[in-house]
Amino acid sequence: MDILVCGGAGYIGAHMVKMLAGLGHRVTVFDNLSTGHRKAVRWGELVEGDLLDPGALAALFKGRRFEAVMHFSAKSLVGESVSDPALYYANNVTGTLNLLAAMRAHGVEKFIFSSSAAIFGNPVQEFLDEVHPKGPINPYGATKLMVEEILGHYQQAYGLRSVSLRYFNAAGADPASEIGESHQPETHLIPNVLRSLLVEGESLKVFGNEYPTPDGTCVRDYIHVEDLCRAHLLALEFLAGNQGAHGFNLGNGVGFSILEVIRAAEEVSGRKIPYDQAPPRSGDPATLVADSTLARNQLGWAPRYTDINEIIGTAWAWHRCQGY
Repeated sequence: MDILVCGGAGYIGAHMVKMLAGLGHRVTVFDNLSTGHRKAVRWGELVEGDLLDPGALAALFKGRRFEAVMHFSAKSLVGESVSDPALYYANNVTGTLNLLAAMRAHGVEKFIFSSSAAIFGNPVQEFLDEVHPKGPINPYGATKLMVEEILGHYQQAYGLRSVSLRYFNAAGADPASEIGESHQPETHLIPNVLRSLLVEGESLKVFGNEYPTPDGTCVRDYIHVEDLCRAHLLALEFLAGNQGAHGFNLGNGVGFSILEVIRAAEEVSGRKIPYDQAPPRSGDPATLVADSTLARNQLGWAPRYTDINEIIGTAWAWHRCQGY
């Protein structure tokens, strides 16, 4: 298939591009490189451009016949979304509307959207399934939910087929260590834990130790980036035989606390990891763990990386290759 991957120079998008190309698909990456990395696009054609530029989108689609679009482009820092919501609504919502308009103009009817567990807000039950109430508590989550609602309306009005995949905590790296997780600034726990071992002057902070969890630190569901990419492949197959706008939660279904992640990283690296205790961050739920039963039943998806040491091990291998 000819597949357009928006945001294919970013963390998850780059892994997706490699997987698609490895299976023989023809991949075009559209990315403004604001947070992505040119060097990560090794397996497809890179077209530089911004979703906020309809002219760039028109040029992208001209002369190309895409059969499906995977959309990874988004601003994704929760704190930044609170301080600058205009940036998030413009990039995440207006940019998506521009992309959908270009798809409609060129008859592309299959769309896979990177959504987020942030659409649910504070959990009201232990495991979050698809019928859990949706009440985002920050502009980032609100933009993701807004796009999901737009996709429902586009299905009803225009027949667009879509799948929204709600990630919990993406983690890990390419098992061949060719690509991995690199953000500036880095806000995710596992890369920050590993960077504290490899980068001089990098200190690790643990935010909060009085949550109602076994050790007082936040509990999260970590899902390997390769498992997320496989879910996208299965979603593509699903859309071939199913109309509608669908949403699936993607996680391992097991939570690990911050301190458990640190201990696992110590086992993987063989090194002690010091950290500083910091006050809890506003808006951090104590526990976020997915119920991915629907994805298992309808997509035939199940995570292959279920051991936190194995997930961290792939990230550690990639980080050690970076020459810090």
